[in-house]
Amino acid sequence: MRKILLSIVLLLIAALLAGYYLLSQYGISEQAINAYLQRHNEYQRQIGVPGVVDTTVVLTNLRTEIGRSEPDKVTLSANAKININSLLGPQSSEMQLTLKAQPFYDREKGAIFLREMTLVDYQLQSEKMDVMMKALLPYLNQSLKAYFNQKPAYVLNREQSKLQALAHKMAKGLEVKPGKLVILLTD
Repeated sequence: MRKILLSIVLLLIAALLAGYYLLSQYGISEQAINAYLQRHNEYQRQIGVPGVVDTTVVLTNLRTEIGRSEPDKVTLSANAKININSLLGPQSSEMQLTLKAQPFYDREKGAIFLREMTLVDYQLQSEKMDVMMKALLPYLNQSLKAYFNQKPAYVLNREQSKLQALAHKMAKGLEVKPGKLVILLTD
């Protein structure tokens, strides 16, 4: 009888601890962030020196890798379509970008932003545009940084679930774990 009673008490304690753990944080997976980025990506910018080199950049297929290659960082990969009009004539190419950023949770907006965005690598499909792209990289890097400072990578939807509403209301911080971002609900 005592063993059964002790087992029940231990089971209740374990259930309470598990419930507390679940209510102490809200995790957002890479897949959820990638899906959000695919639905809400609107990056299409003009960069360059007007009249000399006008470049249109359109980002597609954004995908994240959270906390895997570098702790506490998000690596963002994307495809880019580049159209350049310069004194040398029009040119276009596809490009693969790799960026790194520091995730930041804005409690007021209930949104995760990718701050301190930096272009760390790129590969052009057309090598003859490499010299031109090297000259445009500072403009592209600044444009990407400004875009992701203003445009969230993920926004909690309070109407979608009670857990997201709770996370929006009670967030205390953000933690980066391999494969997910965790919004901490307790100190």
